Amino acid sequence: MTITQNNTVAQVVAENIKAAHVFKKHGIDFCCGGGISIEKACEKNNVDFKTLEQDLLIVNELPNRGVDYNNWDLNFLMGHIINIHHSYVEESSQILLQYAEKVANVHGHHYTEVVQVHILLQDIISELASHMKKEELILFPYIQQLVEAEKAGTPAAFPQFGSVNNPIKMMESEHEHAGDTFKAIAKITNNYTPPEEACNTFRAFYALLDEFEQDLHQHIHLENNILHPKAKALEIKVMG
Repeated sequence: MTITQNNTVAQVVAENIKAAHVFKKHGIDFCCGGGISIEKACEKNNVDFKTLEQDLLIVNELPNRGVDYNNWDLNFLMGHIINIHHSYVEESSQILLQYAEKVANVHGHHYTEVVQVHILLQDIISELASHMKKEELILFPYIQQLVEAEKAGTPAAFPQFGSVNNPIKMMESEHEHAGDTFKAIAKITNNYTPPEEACNTFRAFYALLDEFEQDLHQHIHLENNILHPKAKALEIKVMG
């Protein structure tokens, strides 16, 4: 749909539930207070309409699944993982937790599964934050050293952790745990299917959970199946 300042927040969310995440990001109530125009919502929350409009227009854009990640330079691939997937997790995590808390508080007495989902999410989001920091501060910088050493034709500095295999083994174990947690959440929520009478916040919560898991699958694929094997091979080549 064409988005104008005269559309109500509720209209836009009804057309595309993913738009709820954009309104949530900007602090705009799309559920109980969604009957007002976007113009009034922006004024009320001191949000620039053009910024909001741009976010709403790109909400459905998906990464190009036809990209040949396997031929990317490793530094470029790691930059992509940080800028696309780590950034997505950091931004979406806070919105997910807000949804989870609200849905659990309002609907948990009737739909007890959302209370369990809230608990699981709190744990896994905390673990993902720690996980990504370890990648950004330990694993990725070492792989970058290997890349630069190969280009220069010199050995890389010997890492304190012994071999790239050690942090990779830890990262992949944590990946497996994250994947298992989201499998459990998907099962509990009937593959993210909200009740027929669910409010917009409930529906938005499940839609974002689904989107988050899909991004996580792509994120883990890039690391487990492309970055890690190439890093292991590169270490052998550079270190001898």
